[in-house]
Amino acid sequence: MMSTTRLVVVLALLMLTTWPAWAASGSWVASAPSLRVAVPEREVGSQAMSATSSLPAQSRITSVRWRFDAPPGHPLRAWLCHPVRCIPLSSASGHSLALADLPASMPLNFRFRLPRGTRPLEVKGLQVIVDYR
Repeated sequence: MMSTTRLVVVLALLMLTTWPAWAASGSWVASAPSLRVAVPEREVGSQAMSATSSLPAQSRITSVRWRFDAPPGHPLRAWLCHPVRCIPLSSASGHSLALADLPASMPLNFRFRLPRGTRPLEVKGLQVIVDYR
């Protein structure tokens, strides 16, 4: 059986060795104004969304959550884009690891496109939550 002193020392060492990993973790939330997607087959991008405070230069995305509101029943193609790459979105809200390890300090934006023969629509409630380490 481990003595109390020894247990405290082991726990302290564990905290010291794992501290940098959890201390630098965090998340940021950002929103963009509504936008009108009016011309079929033409991509429309939202305003850039980024952290409101500066992040350490080495911060990397671990996961991203998103949401937006579009009228139900309208076919709308959507992507969430980082300056390095875009990921296709299969629903108006979700979670992805596809942008993991990209710089967390870079802005994200939504992109939307209507298929041919579709009526214009407004997309509202654009929001991202970026978890980083």
